[in-house]
Amino acid sequence: MIENLRIENVAVVEEAELEFGPGLNVLTGETGAGKSIVLGALALLVGGRAARDSVREGASQGAVEALFSTEALDQLEAELSARGLRADGDAGDAETAHELVVRRSLAASGRSRARIGGQLVPVSTLAELFAGRVEISSQHSSQALLRPESHGRYLDAAGGLLGQRAAVRVAYEALQTLDEEEATLRARADERVRQQDFLAYQLAEIEEVGLEAGELARLEQEHGRLAHAESLVAEGGRALAALRGDDAGGESAGAADALILALRSVEAMAVHDPGLRPLQERLTGAEAELRDAAGDLERYLDGVEGDPARLAGLEDRIGQVERLRRKYGADESEIFAQRDALAADLAGIEGADARLDELADERRRALEALGKVAKKLSSGRKRASRKLAGEVQEALARLAMPDARFAVEFSEPGQASQWPADAPSGPTGAEAAEFRFSANKGEAPRALQKVASGGELSRVFLALKGALRQAGANMVLVFDEVDAGIGGRAAESVGRALAELAERHQVLCITHLPQIAVFAERHFRVEKATARGRVRARIVALEADGRVEEIARMAGGEAISEATRAHARELLASAESVGAGRGPTAAL
Repeated sequence: MIENLRIENVAVVEEAELEFGPGLNVLTGETGAGKSIVLGALALLVGGRAARDSVREGASQGAVEALFSTEALDQLEAELSARGLRADGDAGDAETAHELVVRRSLAASGRSRARIGGQLVPVSTLAELFAGRVEISSQHSSQALLRPESHGRYLDAAGGLLGQRAAVRVAYEALQTLDEEEATLRARADERVRQQDFLAYQLAEIEEVGLEAGELARLEQEHGRLAHAESLVAEGGRALAALRGDDAGGESAGAADALILALRSVEAMAVHDPGLRPLQERLTGAEAELRDAAGDLERYLDGVEGDPARLAGLEDRIGQVERLRRKYGADESEIFAQRDALAADLAGIEGADARLDELADERRRALEALGKVAKKLSSGRKRASRKLAGEVQEALARLAMPDARFAVEFSEPGQASQWPADAPSGPTGAEAAEFRFSANKGEAPRALQKVASGGELSRVFLALKGALRQAGANMVLVFDEVDAGIGGRAAESVGRALAELAERHQVLCITHLPQIAVFAERHFRVEKATARGRVRARIVALEADGRVEEIARMAGGEAISEATRAHARELLASAESVGAGRGPTAAL
């Protein structure tokens, strides 16, 4: 709800501050005193268009600021958080954690700015956040009741069908997702064919080589041995001679011979000094290792021989692998990874036709699901429309409109041409609901915006909200001209209806009738005076005696007598007696 409203330099208001309360808040005052300025200020706070002459003459800037309590509006707080906005209060302070300051500043040049929680936001953000949370009904405001697209939401709320409405949207969006996937697959059909050929060529090029893990290292090793066979034999022979000595009978001894001589000498020494046994064992082991190494080297040399044909074959094979490395990866692991990726991509393309078949099956099931939930919603809407029309029409009769007729008519939604051709429903259902109204006997109900005056529209809005008061809560509802053309018992009925609505919402009402004003929990009087040659409007919160004087003025005119005061007290007491008026009348 709105706890506080501050207006600075707007129209004829230099400065005013209103402390609203829960329930019914009324503003009264003489015609032309400036009551509509408060209405305009509220409209600015929820994203309404600012007129170029809104700023008070002589001021460079005007502003409207409100303190909202969001404690009962979890969804609004979630939306604020999602947008990076938050309440102004300290989240750790329970008293201020659910407070939100909204400010709209107006420049004399015509520009305006909006701030939420001190953060600058587009003006459109105000409308987005407060749509469905603050609704204004007046002849000059653009409010939800005049927008036929909102009628379906009203009807679904009245019939308890919001869950079914959401189910229709989910089912429609599921169908839409399938259609988008199918359209994408079909649009890319030619591209898939070209891509399929290219991928198949690349995959075949890799698989044709038949590369095995570790093969390149083996090829390079064998190639190195064959390419350098002569050098290997020559160097190996010298190494073998160094180990074994000269087999040709020369005097040169090899390393093995020298090691044996050293071993024999150490063995003789160990006879006299057993402490040399470990050295003897090490030399014995070394002699065995040299003998084995010489044998291995000899066998290696026996296997080394030139093979030009084999060498040529190895070079061809290495060339194949090198070509793969240049195109598909720096090493075998990258080549194998590329091969697997190509195979996966090719499988995905080859599966596109299969996916189209799957999509066709899924789409048939999605159409059936959408048709089922849409049919259920349509049936519920027909029942709800009869019930809502009856309740609103009865309420209008109590609101001094005995000949009024209210009806709900269904038609094909304007967006139906945008649905899939075979879709049984759109995202909000198979039909569009529109409220029709006639104020006079013998006239067929027509679109609200074509036939309802400001006062009539306010009473239709009041009757509709009364029928919907169990379907939602914690809104701010603003009424202007709801009392146009009525008086007496009808005015009292309007007051009672407003008071009943105020049990679940914060209601702000501008009225000229005492029969309505007496039901208020907070009462404000708008006054206009001339000072220093300029007209100024001020807003006064009325307490007990002040309320009596204002109700007396409204009932009897400017010449207030004791009789009119007594009548005012009687009206206030009557409102209190039915439990609807909880204003400050204790001192009456």
